[in-house]
Amino acid sequence: MRIGKIKVNRSEMWRAGVLLLLTGCVCASVPEEPADRAATSDGYCSWITRAQPHGAGGRREGFNEFRLRVEGDPEHYHPGSTYRVTLYATNPAYFRGFTLITLKEGHNGDHEEDYAGNFQIIDEEDTQFMTNCPPAVTESSPRRRTRIQVFWTAPPSGSGCVLLKASIVQRKIISFQDEGSLTKRMCEKESLYGETTDKPLLDCCACGTAKYRVTFYGNWSEKLHPKDYPRRANHWSALIGASHSKNYILWEYGGYASDGVKQVAELGSPVKMEEEIRQKGDEVLTVIKMKAQWPAWQPLNVRAAPSAEFSVDRTRHLMSFLTMLGPSPDWNVGLSSEDLCTRECGWVQKVVQDLIPWDAGTDSGVTYESPNKPAAPQEKIRPLTSLDHPQSPFYDPEGGAITPVARVVVERIARKGEQCNIVPDNVDDIVADIAQEEKEEDDTPETCIYSNWSPWSACSSSTCEKGKRMRQRMLKAQLDLSVPCPHTQDFEPCMGPGCSDEDSSTCMMSEWITWSPCSVSCGAGVRSRERYVKQFPDDGFPCTLPTEETEPCTVNEDCFPSSCLVTEWGEWDICSATCGLGMKRRERMVKMPPSDGSICGAEVVEAEKCMMPECHTIPCLLSPWSDWSDCSVTCGKGSRTRQRILKSPAELGECSEELEQMEKCMLPECPMDCMMSEWSEWSECSKSCGKGHLIRTRMITLEPQFGGDPCPETMQRKTCKIKKCNQGRLNSDERKRRKEDRKKRRNKQGREESADELAGCKMKPWSGWTDCTKLCGGGIQERLMTARKRFKNAQLNSCKDRKEIRACNVHPC
Repeated sequence: MRIGKIKVNRSEMWRAGVLLLLTGCVCASVPEEPADRAATSDGYCSWITRAQPHGAGGRREGFNEFRLRVEGDPEHYHPGSTYRVTLYATNPAYFRGFTLITLKEGHNGDHEEDYAGNFQIIDEEDTQFMTNCPPAVTESSPRRRTRIQVFWTAPPSGSGCVLLKASIVQRKIISFQDEGSLTKRMCEKESLYGETTDKPLLDCCACGTAKYRVTFYGNWSEKLHPKDYPRRANHWSALIGASHSKNYILWEYGGYASDGVKQVAELGSPVKMEEEIRQKGDEVLTVIKMKAQWPAWQPLNVRAAPSAEFSVDRTRHLMSFLTMLGPSPDWNVGLSSEDLCTRECGWVQKVVQDLIPWDAGTDSGVTYESPNKPAAPQEKIRPLTSLDHPQSPFYDPEGGAITPVARVVVERIARKGEQCNIVPDNVDDIVADIAQEEKEEDDTPETCIYSNWSPWSACSSSTCEKGKRMRQRMLKAQLDLSVPCPHTQDFEPCMGPGCSDEDSSTCMMSEWITWSPCSVSCGAGVRSRERYVKQFPDDGFPCTLPTEETEPCTVNEDCFPSSCLVTEWGEWDICSATCGLGMKRRERMVKMPPSDGSICGAEVVEAEKCMMPECHTIPCLLSPWSDWSDCSVTCGKGSRTRQRILKSPAELGECSEELEQMEKCMLPECPMDCMMSEWSEWSECSKSCGKGHLIRTRMITLEPQFGGDPCPETMQRKTCKIKKCNQGRLNSDERKRRKEDRKKRRNKQGREESADELAGCKMKPWSGWTDCTKLCGGGIQERLMTARKRFKNAQLNSCKDRKEIRACNVHPC
């Protein structure tokens, strides 16, 4: 359209109209910024926040047709995190224009630093940054719409509370930001699930040490998370973590996953992560480990929640862990740098935290069983949200909060050493500490005389699960029979090798015994010496210190004539085992054989045992099942198969899980033709003289099904003639009468023969059919006709009884 000589498109005219409505200026319809606006705000857009309502209705009380929402409806934001912001209208409302801004609370937008965070455009056809107000987002073109979305990145730490505000234009009515549903207030939260902030961790001022128990409660179940829940292979991987100093970070939001974190996140294997932790030396106090849980969820009365114990001190007062929920691309839960030291120089009594899954940033899959798709480049660690992807099992189009998949409880169970906070945290702490001290006191009555306690036995558990160990003593004398003597056995909890929290248990070895004589009487040989274990570790772990040593020895180097010269020993080979106990060997060469031609007696090969890190049994890591193959038949019952492949490296151990599955399949039934039995024998002739008939039958053994060929006849009949009937010497009148009788019978309705008068006899009517000889599968029925009266002139064979046979119940059984 044209105004004078100035060309203005519809979008510009609409934006001009919006500006006029917002500012109350009725000066022109050309999209120029009002003069007072620029003068007041130094080029910034405080005029938006000072706009007044226009239109017939003005501001409407209780206006809730429009709503501004931040995904998850959080009350707090996390510095640097990105959120999806949605502005929408409830049916049947709509809006044509809008403005979005974010202000620091208490600021009016006059200056650039008054605005908090940054918007990101999702759809350029819907949204754009406002030309004369850079921090604000507005519509790209005026049209009816019910929803728009943008991303908003929260400001850095220390920004305090912020206000997300929206203005809506619907015809000539403007809904303002101050109305409750169009303003969202959020305040900064210092940490969530251990994520890092810009604030440095405080130094710990607590004294002594504290011992904690961490218990992991997995709530990831089909009941709470039904979408695409993997029924077959759901599990939690082995949990791995540590108590550590602030100089070491296992993982953090906004950081990149290490190789150890990647191996946990994608394979569920803690091996590399444990190596990384142990390489930190004094930065780590305790390694925290728990076994994998298959399946992921079971009632607590069926399987107890796994737990582990760890210690903290003044320099290593942070606790971190992670565990993978599997199968998944690279999803985990955990705590990062949870501080267990209080500002009052004490130790935290209890921490309870619900956990949502987070993405390690190493795989781009969006479902539990997505195929491997490495993220290139690697992305930062971030929490999953309900708006990540429509195929995500946690997706919610409304952007609601994700239901926690686990809960972790960290509880203090003891304090050791002198504590520097004067006032205990509570009465329970005093009781707990006293109980810990009392436990170490000997309550044996003086009237009971015992031997010393034996060393502790080995732990009943070889894993990090809780076990027991035992020690014994003998009752030598009971001086007062009225005073009972305590038990002679003592038990205490323990865990398998490598799971102990403290290093108080060490091997006590004897001194070395003197060297043995050299293995040869002349030339180069070896000698050995031994020692023994005086006391095993208190925690029941095996002692790994060597009990035997060998070294080369030489006797009379110049001996003649059988001496030989050998080189120095070479380097030891690599241990034959990748984990656990193995063997290694080394070699040397003969430089000069004996001059008398005899065999050199010096050893040229030496072998000894070697110990590698403890072998870890980890769950098999498998690809998702392939699609089922086609059925093995084209109709009827058959079978089909599907396969999966082993993803975990071979060095992690053999996998006994099945890699192929077979199941029955059913296609439309195959056509089945009718099946018949063999024919029966022919029956007797139905007449004793003259023309009669024979019959034979067969039965249906299988009815035709699914379009098969129909059944053929089940009964066949053929004529028979035994001999000509003797009519006797009947006169012409008698023959005439018989002829008339036959004519009457032929004209009678039906086929049943009535009382028949044969030559020389009078027959009774046919009897009824007998019951069928079989209920199914083909039987026979009979009926009889007997002679009622014999005439004097009747021949002997002319008045025989008559019998008829027919097939019955021919359907299959």
